Amino acid sequence: MMEVQEAELKVIVFQLKDEEYAIPVQQVRSIEKVQHITRVPRTPHFVKGVINLRGVVTPIIDLRERFGIEAAPFSEQTRIIIVAVDEVEVGFIVDAANDVLDIPAHSIEPTPEVIEAVEVDYIHGVAKIDKRLLILLDLEKVLEKHS
Repeated sequence: MMEVQEAELKVIVFQLKDEEYAIPVQQVRSIEKVQHITRVPRTPHFVKGVINLRGVVTPIIDLRERFGIEAAPFSEQTRIIIVAVDEVEVGFIVDAANDVLDIPAHSIEPTPEVIEAVEVDYIHGVAKIDKRLLILLDLEKVLEKHS
């Protein structure tokens, strides 16, 4: 007889300014140190350019700029998280990649009306784990072109 397992979401947690965000681990391809980014003309302001990652030209998005958080200089902790959304690989610049967590499905709540950090459109929900509040991102929405 099989045990009924409580649904869990495995996520990668990363930092932007003072907030912690989470994205599903199955959408993450790799986590890279910052490397040379080649600027590309006529792209939205939050697209920093492209990197050549193991022979694949990958667009790089600065999540601080995407979310309207003031820019910060890159540090030793800065990482590029390579994600795959609908077969497209994109890199997100984040302040730090913190850890991998299993979030019990029941701890995920719908987005509160007021979250200052990010436009609510980009948020799939929030999870309270111990004393941490994780903002779960909806990557498809983050990547939509229209903004």
